[in-house]
Amino acid sequence: MRRNIGTGSPWEGVVGYSRAVRVGDTVHVAGTTAVRDGQVVAPGDAYRQARVALEIIVAALAECGASPGDVVRTRLYVTDIRDWEAVGRAHGEVFADVRPASTMVQVGALVDPGLLVEIEAEAVVGSGVTPP
Repeated sequence: MRRNIGTGSPWEGVVGYSRAVRVGDTVHVAGTTAVRDGQVVAPGDAYRQARVALEIIVAALAECGASPGDVVRTRLYVTDIRDWEAVGRAHGEVFADVRPASTMVQVGALVDPGLLVEIEAEAVVGSGVTPP
């Protein structure tokens, strides 16, 4: 059975996607950025943008019955690879003991020029590690 989760992002309806989709025990969380109420949060601050994106991801996981401890894979897209340490620190604060398979790559741009980071996640409900 499929369950789609939306968060009201301004792009969900235009592009035709869901923030998260749960099928069986697997949850896929779409690329998530630091946008709240239609506004980019913390322009110029890759660490803070990563933290906000991760907060949105954690909330989407919870709505799907999953937790950060269930995350098995993340993908991190940055507009400047020199931000790897700040973005990695934010990721590590959420997933330190979970240690999902993860990839970070530099991309040419994201949907808004103020965005520096976009993060995807995949989880398997019940597979989890209890994060600290």
